[in-house]
Amino acid sequence: MKKLSFVLAAAGLMTLAACNEKPAETAVENAAANAVETIEATADNATAAVENAADNATAAVENTADNVAEAVTNAM
Repeated sequence: MKKLSFVLAAAGLMTLAACNEKPAETAVENAAANAVETIEATADNATAAVENAADNATAAVENTADNVAEAVTNAM
Protein backbone atom coordinates (compact mmCIF):
# COMPACT_ATOMS: atom_id res chain seq x y z
CA MET A 1 0.00 0.00 0.00
CA LYS A 2 2.88 2.34 0.75
CA LYS A 3 4.36 1.75 -2.68
CA LEU A 4 1.03 2.51 -4.35
CA SER A 5 0.68 5.72 -2.32
CA PHE A 6 4.21 6.71 -3.29
CA VAL A 7 3.51 6.09 -6.99
CA LEU A 8 0.25 8.04 -6.85
CA ALA A 9 1.94 10.91 -5.03
CA ALA A 10 4.76 10.96 -7.56
CA ALA A 11 2.27 10.91 -10.42
CA GLY A 12 0.37 13.78 -8.82
CA LEU A 13 3.54 15.83 -8.41
CA MET A 14 4.53 15.16 -12.01
CA THR A 15 1.10 16.29 -13.13
CA LEU A 16 1.42 19.50 -11.14
CA ALA A 17 4.89 20.09 -12.55
CA ALA A 18 3.55 19.67 -16.08
CA CYS A 19 0.72 22.09 -15.34
CA ASN A 20 3.17 24.69 -14.09
CA GLU A 21 5.05 24.67 -17.39
CA LYS A 22 2.05 25.73 -19.44
CA PRO A 23 1.44 29.07 -17.70
CA ALA A 24 5.13 29.86 -18.15
CA GLU A 25 4.88 29.01 -21.85
CA THR A 26 1.71 31.07 -22.09
CA ALA A 27 3.42 33.98 -20.37
CA VAL A 28 6.30 33.81 -22.83
CA GLU A 29 3.91 33.60 -25.77
CA ASN A 30 1.92 36.56 -24.41
CA ALA A 31 5.09 38.57 -23.89
CA ALA A 32 6.20 37.80 -27.44
CA ALA A 33 2.80 38.77 -28.83
CA ASN A 34 2.85 42.00 -26.85
CA ALA A 35 6.36 42.75 -28.08
CA VAL A 36 5.25 42.20 -31.68
CA GLU A 37 2.24 44.48 -31.19
CA THR A 38 4.44 47.15 -29.63
CA ILE A 39 6.96 46.95 -32.46
CA GLU A 40 4.20 47.13 -35.07
CA ALA A 41 2.59 50.11 -33.35
CA THR A 42 5.95 51.86 -33.09
CA ALA A 43 6.63 51.21 -36.77
CA ASP A 44 3.19 52.51 -37.71
CA ASN A 45 3.72 55.64 -35.62
CA ALA A 46 7.18 56.22 -37.12
CA THR A 47 5.80 55.77 -40.63
CA ALA A 48 2.99 58.21 -39.96
CA ALA A 49 5.46 60.74 -38.53
CA VAL A 50 7.69 60.47 -41.60
CA GLU A 51 4.71 60.81 -43.92
CA ASN A 52 3.49 63.88 -42.01
CA ALA A 53 6.95 65.45 -42.11
CA ALA A 54 7.19 64.82 -45.85
CA ASP A 55 3.72 66.25 -46.43
CA ASN A 56 4.59 69.33 -44.36
CA ALA A 57 7.87 69.81 -46.23
CA THR A 58 6.09 69.47 -49.57
CA ALA A 59 3.47 72.01 -48.53
CA ALA A 60 6.16 74.42 -47.37
CA VAL A 61 8.03 74.14 -50.69
CA GLU A 62 4.81 74.62 -52.65
CA ASN A 63 3.90 77.65 -50.56
CA THR A 64 7.35 79.14 -51.09
CA ALA A 65 7.12 78.51 -54.83
CA ASP A 66 3.71 80.15 -54.92
CA ASN A 67 5.02 83.15 -52.98
CA VAL A 68 8.00 83.52 -55.31
CA ALA A 69 5.78 83.25 -58.39
CA GLU A 70 3.43 85.87 -56.94
CA ALA A 71 6.33 88.17 -56.11
CA VAL A 72 7.72 87.84 -59.64
CA THR A 73 4.28 88.54 -61.14
CA ASN A 74 3.81 91.61 -58.92
CA ALA A 75 7.29 92.90 -59.76
CA MET A 76 6.57 92.92 -63.49
